[in-house]
Amino acid sequence: MSVAANPHPDLNGGGRASLLAAVSRRPTIAIGATLFATMALLAVFAPLLGTTDPTAINPTARLQWPSAEHWFGTDMAGRDIYSRVIYGARVSLIVGVSVALLASVFGLFIGILAGFIRGLDGVLMRIMDGLMSIPSILLAIALVALTQGSLASVITAITIAEVPRVTRVIRSVVLSLREQPYVDAAISAGTTTPMIILRHILPNTLAPLTVQATYLCASAMIIEAVLSFVGAGMPPSTPSWGNIMAEGRAIWQVRLNIVLFPALFLSLTVLAVNLLGDGLRDALDPRAQRNA
Repeated sequence: MSVAANPHPDLNGGGRASLLAAVSRRPTIAIGATLFATMALLAVFAPLLGTTDPTAINPTARLQWPSAEHWFGTDMAGRDIYSRVIYGARVSLIVGVSVALLASVFGLFIGILAGFIRGLDGVLMRIMDGLMSIPSILLAIALVALTQGSLASVITAITIAEVPRVTRVIRSVVLSLREQPYVDAAISAGTTTPMIILRHILPNTLAPLTVQATYLCASAMIIEAVLSFVGAGMPPSTPSWGNIMAEGRAIWQVRLNIVLFPALFLSLTVLAVNLLGDGLRDALDPRAQRNA
């Protein structure tokens, strides 16, 4: 019964201190967080950091190389690539963070139901397996094709494609937690199912859910860029990294700067999120903490 009295040792004061110590020993967390915060600041202050209107067309300045006036050069319509890349960070970050939050919430809910309530497991997981049988990008393209391309439709499509991944992770965690002695003790004591989930199951799913959310964020940004690149994502008039690369793919051999800079910013942002996720995974892994 001592286990039932403190089923979540990682949530007490000593656990928090050891967790902070584990986080401080992971430089990947600091590097990832710094890179991600930098990209977020660029997106938030894009109106101040951008040199010109990202949608302003100037035919007399088309296809220019980087210069003091146009730091990243200009595209085929004479639009400033630097300003478009800075504003494009908004789209990628909004999509990445929104998908990570929405997919985590829905995946957490479905995963707990499937893992704890045996009667729902078969039905819910067969639905998830059906969604996972279709590649995420193809499923997102099909869903976006049913609606007009917009930020909301892109977020919705990618979220639906990513929910099964979270569901499977949470279900596997819940299946393990359901067999723990403190859960059996709570059931024997007559504790209601909602209370067991809130007190004993949900807190222990937050660590793997947090790590999974970082990977979802990175995956969502890549999928959004792919959708825009193939013309199935954001409207062409909207500055996004995928749109910028799509506009420059036909002439990248002679004007590499049009594709290079948005690809570089996308790569750095995805790298930042992955570094953050890897660091959190190691910091939240009890075995890694013991080894450290």
